[in-house]
Amino acid sequence: MVITRTRRGHQRANACARLVAAGSLLACLLIGSAPATSQVPIQELDAIVAVVNDDVVVRSELDAEIDLVLPQMQKAGTAPPPLPQLEKQVLDRLILKRLQAQRARDLGIQVEEATLNEALTNIAQRNGLTLEELQATLEAGGIRFADFREDTRSQIVTSRLQNQEVVNKIQITDQEIDRFLERESSRLIEREQVRLQHILIALPENATPAQVQAAEAKAARLVTRLRGGEDFAKVAAAESDGRNALQGGDLGWFEMGAVPSLVSELAFTMAEGEISEPLSSPSGYHIIKLTEIKAATPDDVVQTNARHILIRTNELVSDDDAKRRLEQLRIRIVGGEDFATLARSNSDDTGSALKGGDLGWVNPGDTVPDFEEAMNALPPNGVSQPFQSPFGWHIVQVIERRNQDQEGEYMRLKAREALQRRKAEEATEEWLRQLRDEAYVEIRLDEDGQS
Repeated sequence: MVITRTRRGHQRANACARLVAAGSLLACLLIGSAPATSQVPIQELDAIVAVVNDDVVVRSELDAEIDLVLPQMQKAGTAPPPLPQLEKQVLDRLILKRLQAQRARDLGIQVEEATLNEALTNIAQRNGLTLEELQATLEAGGIRFADFREDTRSQIVTSRLQNQEVVNKIQITDQEIDRFLERESSRLIEREQVRLQHILIALPENATPAQVQAAEAKAARLVTRLRGGEDFAKVAAAESDGRNALQGGDLGWFEMGAVPSLVSELAFTMAEGEISEPLSSPSGYHIIKLTEIKAATPDDVVQTNARHILIRTNELVSDDDAKRRLEQLRIRIVGGEDFATLARSNSDDTGSALKGGDLGWVNPGDTVPDFEEAMNALPPNGVSQPFQSPFGWHIVQVIERRNQDQEGEYMRLKAREALQRRKAEEATEEWLRQLRDEAYVEIRLDEDGQS
């Protein structure tokens, strides 16, 4: 495959899209401060480093991703692992990104221009800029705004894919909340959140006894080194097979109920800075460090009184048909027609349609994420644009909001959120593993990292 060096500029834009979305404009510009290679007309052979189904990952993509990772590790004070290990970990990350993009394409998941423009505006605001200033700043640093825009679109597609394939399918029952509170309500107050670091010594599927023994022995050696004072982040970056290895094994903050099941009990009993014994799972041996603890600080529960109109799709009603009908209904509502009357005659949600679309007072977590996100973005009396959820297409109107200072409601809300996050984390990991297992992936990196 022969490509021009212009691909490298696009890869820097991909890196910057993630950094600027998180408010790290300076880091983005540091990455983009190299001479603009898009001006070099030379062509070179761009070696294939992995085949992913009907697509490939090429050397320039891997190099560009490494160019992103190294400054992040340096900023975090984490020494990078040897180059072959670094390339393997970064390549694994790129393969998962490519598989998710392919899956989204197969499912027809797309991002509307209005949604993309809103996301870009929000990114600019988080960096203290207007959209025009963001564009000028990026391009002054050698980053084409068109490339940045497309990578932002890709991130939204990935989020929608995971919501559709995993998150929206998770159901939390009242019985699960009751059982959770019976077991963990007191501890949920003592420790609301914990921050964890993680090292994984991976095992292949159907591992042999010798492979299991070797992995267990390696994990035990690493625990001895860590308890002897070696820096966890540096050891994770050099030795871990986990997806967060290059972030020093940092898994971030977890609500207590959202801690992965493997370490849920330890998260309540470990002290700050403590390192666990190796923990066994089908994927290998895990080492956990509890980095920080936050106690609970109950806040008021914000409830929303909302109503909606639902159009379900079927053999006769396409997505475009449903969206078009709701756009017309929204125009009529904004023009002064009564929402309740239109909901009674048009909504396919028979339960709420009889009440003029009224959903009553809704707590956070009561609805699927797509619906809650659209509802939370509205001011009182605001009417959303048409949006899609697993149930069909909706428009929603927020009637009013209120704060409920109810300890019982707060605890049930925290329990629901914790269970949702725990299930989502575990389900997403399993889904990604299945996506990888079902794909054709051929790695073309040698043991020394050469392609």
